[in-house]
Amino acid sequence: MSRTAAIPFTIPDERRGFGRIGGAISDGLALWQRNLIGLRRTPQTLVFSTLQPVIFVLLFRYVFGGAVSQTLNVPYVDYLMPGIFCQMVVFGAMLTAVGLAADLKSGMLERFHSLPMSRSAVLAGRTTADLTRNFFVVILVSIIGFIVGFRIHTSVFGFLAGMALVLLFGYALSWVFATVGLAVGDPETAQAASFPVMAPLVFASSAFVAVATMPGWLQAFARNQPLSVVVSASRALVLGGPTATHVLQALAWCAAILAVAAPLAVRRYRRAA
Repeated sequence: MSRTAAIPFTIPDERRGFGRIGGAISDGLALWQRNLIGLRRTPQTLVFSTLQPVIFVLLFRYVFGGAVSQTLNVPYVDYLMPGIFCQMVVFGAMLTAVGLAADLKSGMLERFHSLPMSRSAVLAGRTTADLTRNFFVVILVSIIGFIVGFRIHTSVFGFLAGMALVLLFGYALSWVFATVGLAVGDPETAQAASFPVMAPLVFASSAFVAVATMPGWLQAFARNQPLSVVVSASRALVLGGPTATHVLQALAWCAAILAVAAPLAVRRYRRAA
């Protein structure tokens, strides 16, 4: 027997007790970096995830904007952009499902599961990497929005607060889609399974049109579902008007989604791997 084979593997002392928290953070950061490296090696993922919201901005701004703007008190592009930001982070969160399903299908999650590492680090690394990607996409789409006429009615700080809220919402949804990806275990199926979750959130909402223009039976859902609440909060922060209630409701939705989805995703990961 070789000397290397005779050395047993032990968990370092600093990972026990309080050090276990530091170890979980270290594991999560390592996997965050691993996912960003993977994104850098497949830049087409970032290109297409950015191209889609840009197309939506141009489509709604110049094709549908003339008709929709007649029902609004502000320029349609100013009304539109907070909805585009929320739609964008939802689409970005869907990539969490696809990425985890690909890792599960390739056997990568089984390798992670066999290592002496935090069980939540794999999911935290993936969701944080997707949050980082969403951050850069928000910057690019903001630039496109300003080019086509988007203007801030409050202040730079209000705009930044609105974008932070949108990113928090996208991060919370990443845990929902993480559960979806781990449940199906196949990238193509994960993308198809994510659509029934994504479609009602994005299109039955106030992201693109005012809720008052919808049928009466749909308005209650469209006004109170989480994406509409986050859109209303970000609009208030960017365009002005009553803000505190919308922001508190949006934060409550984000906290509730995280409180439910994160434990479910961790439990599903333990079973899947």
